[in-house]
Amino acid sequence: MQPLGSGDPQILGGYRMLGRLGAGGMGRVYLARSPGGRTVAVKVVRAELAEDAEFRRRFRHEVEIARAVSGPYTAPVVDADTEGPLPWLATAYVLGPGLDDVIAQHGPLPEASVWALAGGLAEALRGIHGAGLVHRDLKPSNVLLAADGPRVIDFGIARAIDGERLTSTGVVVGSPGFMSPEQAMGRSVGPEGDVFSLGVVLAYSSSGQMPFSAGAPAALLYQVVHEEPDLSAIPTPLRAPIAECLAKDPAKRPTPQQIVEGVAARKLSVLRDGWLPGPVASTIAQHASRILDLDTAPLLAAPPPSPAPPMHARVPTPAPARMPAPLPASASVPAPAPVPAPALRAEAPSRRRFLTIAAVAGAVTLGGAGAAVAFVQGDKPSPTSQQPTSLWTYDGEDTKNQIVWVTGGTGGVVILPTREVTALSLTKGKQLWTGQGRIGGRQKTSPMFATADTLLAIDTTSNVIGINPSSGAQKWQWHRPSDLSAINAFVTADATTVYAFATAGVHPVLLSIDTTRPRERWRVPINASRSVGGTFGTVSGRYLAYTDDATNALTVRDTTDGRQLWSMPFTSTGNTILPAIAHGTVFITDEAITAYDLATGHQKWTKPGGGSFLSAPSVRDGVLYVGDNTTGVRALSAFDGHELWSARLAGASNGNDLVVTDNALYAASNTVSNGIYALDRTTGTVTWNFRPSKVSAATTDVWQLANAANRIIATIGGHVFALPAL
Repeated sequence: MQPLGSGDPQILGGYRMLGRLGAGGMGRVYLARSPGGRTVAVKVVRAELAEDAEFRRRFRHEVEIARAVSGPYTAPVVDADTEGPLPWLATAYVLGPGLDDVIAQHGPLPEASVWALAGGLAEALRGIHGAGLVHRDLKPSNVLLAADGPRVIDFGIARAIDGERLTSTGVVVGSPGFMSPEQAMGRSVGPEGDVFSLGVVLAYSSSGQMPFSAGAPAALLYQVVHEEPDLSAIPTPLRAPIAECLAKDPAKRPTPQQIVEGVAARKLSVLRDGWLPGPVASTIAQHASRILDLDTAPLLAAPPPSPAPPMHARVPTPAPARMPAPLPASASVPAPAPVPAPALRAEAPSRRRFLTIAAVAGAVTLGGAGAAVAFVQGDKPSPTSQQPTSLWTYDGEDTKNQIVWVTGGTGGVVILPTREVTALSLTKGKQLWTGQGRIGGRQKTSPMFATADTLLAIDTTSNVIGINPSSGAQKWQWHRPSDLSAINAFVTADATTVYAFATAGVHPVLLSIDTTRPRERWRVPINASRSVGGTFGTVSGRYLAYTDDATNALTVRDTTDGRQLWSMPFTSTGNTILPAIAHGTVFITDEAITAYDLATGHQKWTKPGGGSFLSAPSVRDGVLYVGDNTTGVRALSAFDGHELWSARLAGASNGNDLVVTDNALYAASNTVSNGIYALDRTTGTVTWNFRPSKVSAATTDVWQLANAANRIIATIGGHVFALPAL
């Protein structure tokens, strides 16, 4: 890592730059830290590329897709600004070295470690493919090793930000020694190509030698296409599985799911007792301690960020120090097991202290990590249920239980669906604009939808308009064609596309609208015996999943052409539920909680709902959270549905969506007086309970929640409260 130079930003998007990690044709990558202490890698696009409208469009699209990738073995996108003078994105920084550096320093990994590596990387590929992406450049430098398992980086977004992969004429991706035969021949590359690259990575990790080793790139690509790999230096038990990954015919390679099942079936003790040998574990701990020590010794002193609002400081939770225990062969490699949540403290102790202990200990195991946690924390006070102080409040027109949006713009914008729409500053709560006049007098308050940087609305003549959330000014307009009689409802939207239900004559259709031009991409008829009303959807790569109250069905379509992939009826509970997509799975809650394979519709598991009114599911880091109006909140494994914990809340949950962040989840009670709960998302322990006195207990409104920028926005009636996120 290099020190910051005079031309480098010191603070960007609230992130303090600590040093420069690297640079390429598309821009620079910085190590940075958020005001809350999260370490991230911030990738900043070069100014001249930022002026290219086509580049911005691709960058915006790739960021949106990459956000859909989740799972315990990928480094997710945590923040981005695609519209600023210098576009940037932030990904979670993995506290560990690259696989290539580890092999160079320590030599090949032991056989057991390679099995664990295979399971983790296959699970990562399953999540990437489930989001509709193909990595296309899986190699040791794109695999980072952490104490709790490997992480795959540079998925999806690599096409848009790496100068070696994106040119003015098209995308050229891949590294010759790790390309699949079809990629080397310039053919279309699917998920099978990533499996081939995985085979090369595993061969190199287990032997220290490449299976294809010709010197010149052209000769190397010829070997990949026409010659068999040299696997003679690979331990015998690993040889056959790696050879299957390296099959010339893509159809003969195993799927990531099959690899995951194969690793789980071996029931290796390394998955429980520490997945890396002692010297490698020490290298990881020393690497992490150097990075975290930059808290107190940045490579270039940066001016402090503007004062942040008071909030509860949290001791960082050290990563679990082992790979998760295997599930049965039919299951997946699960997310890393959680460790007990640390206590809330006014000041966090040195991050380096824990990791130095781990380095001295050598091989990282769960027992060692637990001892280190206790040493760092000292005496742990019990979690407090005290009421937090509002950062700001706003009293205005009743929102009448409609969804409140928090979107992008200068510092973030809260959109209140009042009679004429009201926009508030997320940071201060001040009114930015209100009224139909600010948007040409054409906007209707319902329906509306918000993306990261645009408020969507339908005007009085059924045209779709995009609105700048900071100013209320119109950004673009899509004119409804004459053969459509009405635009009825938004299904969902991402950075480049709006999906909406419309009526063609008397027939309902689903539309895809390109917002970068804007123009209609496609339309397909839908089966509905009556006009579609309540509709909720989500999009993940090439998959669009939605529910509607006309058919009482969960439907998944291909976003490229609108064709229906599958549909599944559900039991209506009186509300239309937003499905959630994660880990190649779509989750739905009606009278039960059910997980379906995103691509096929095959039911993976189902669990009784436990309440008559369930919230939409929320999935994060392999855990599914759901609230109900009978008990409160439950946490389930997203992989097999087994319950991890449940929390009974006074007033239970009102069935509205939960808000899940890195450290906590937030639930609204079904009674006005019981307010909002913040819970530790690893244990379900209540951290605080917000019960404002100004809200009348006689109101018939219900609480609504949203979040952004370390704030939880809670609304009821005409009252808005900004609360500090944990």
